[in-house]
Amino acid sequence: MSNRLPIPETAEDMETLLHDNNRVGEYLADPAEWKALMSAYTEKSQNRDPDLNGELSDQQKKNISSFMEEQGYRQATQSDRLPQTEIKPKVDNDGFEKMADFFTAAWSQTLMAKGIDPRLKALNESSGDQGGFLVPEQFRAELLRLALEASVVRGRATVIPMGGQTIRMPTVRDTSHASTVYGGISGQWVAEAGSVSGTTNEPTFSQVALTAKKLTGYTRVSNELMADSAIALEAALRTMFSEGIAYFEDDAFIAGSGAGQPVGVLNAAALVSVAKETGQAATTVVWENIIKMFSRMHPASLGRAVWYANPDVLPQLATMSLTVGTGGAPVWLANGVNGAPATLLGRPIIYTEKAETLGTAGDIVFADFSKYLIGDRQSLEITSSIHDRFTNDQTTWRFIHRVDGRPWVDSAVTPRNGSNTLSPFVALATRS
Repeated sequence: MSNRLPIPETAEDMETLLHDNNRVGEYLADPAEWKALMSAYTEKSQNRDPDLNGELSDQQKKNISSFMEEQGYRQATQSDRLPQTEIKPKVDNDGFEKMADFFTAAWSQTLMAKGIDPRLKALNESSGDQGGFLVPEQFRAELLRLALEASVVRGRATVIPMGGQTIRMPTVRDTSHASTVYGGISGQWVAEAGSVSGTTNEPTFSQVALTAKKLTGYTRVSNELMADSAIALEAALRTMFSEGIAYFEDDAFIAGSGAGQPVGVLNAAALVSVAKETGQAATTVVWENIIKMFSRMHPASLGRAVWYANPDVLPQLATMSLTVGTGGAPVWLANGVNGAPATLLGRPIIYTEKAETLGTAGDIVFADFSKYLIGDRQSLEITSSIHDRFTNDQTTWRFIHRVDGRPWVDSAVTPRNGSNTLSPFVALATRS
């Protein structure tokens, strides 16, 4: 250690040093000097007080030094070292600017059994050595917020990267299997050497167009808040707006009108709407509704379809019963011991606030989202500007996402036998 940097003899000397920004700056100009200081100070303290011998191993001393560096006193390599005038650790009677200040005070006064620093708050009302010191509030800051629900559609949909503003996907228009499939292909049985006749046999082709729509977010934050916030506000904003954009995107995939936004499942041309039962009360869901919705799902989609429902629908599902003679029996929730089932008729059920309120069309939907197309034109772009509100000392944040979505099936299918149409998208009609 340099001769110009004396080693503190007592806890009071160490406190005096830590209050002297210039002296601390001299030590912190070289990490090796700081480590040597802490080791030498500890050894002197141990020599003065035999009871302390063995309490601080060499590894503990290294850990203390490393901790001090990581919490704000760490300096860069020799080539990157800051000028001494820029090293300004601050300790004052109003609080601790860095976690290292708090740690040094607690470490010094606990191990050296000296008077309690008025800035330290003990876990009990007597002294900190009976349980440690409370970490100051500014070092426990976190942003409290409710997490948004996960996306319902995107992870189950067919996602296509878009190379331009619009992309057109060829598709086969298939509306009826009464006599043909794929919009025109039919099969004929003929005898040996018999001639093949009949109308032209060819599928009906169509196109599905995806045109990028712009989803945006916008906010302003004062520069004081950015500078003084105890959390990493910039990172928090990025996370919140990323999740928020995903939330509103998902909402459009479910219920979007198609006017300047995606076409949602509820506005799909292929959507099948199951009527309520005769005499069914408003704002209810009965077992017969569920059975009929299941029966209208296209057989090819049954292995991929999921239910999604508003949370208000859960009590209706839990109390559904099947009438048997003059009595009945529960059909979904038997006794509630193991919680609510995660499936309905063997298919997963998802609860989402994006579903419509109970009693409205869209409060419970059975859908095969693999038949929903999502076109990604531009992933989320996050930019900020200090110029837009320069005179107000605010930073403006802008978030842009370009995407489109729509069901690629444009019609329900009339089955070979039967009159009820089938579709990958089935909803329960309004009950009012």
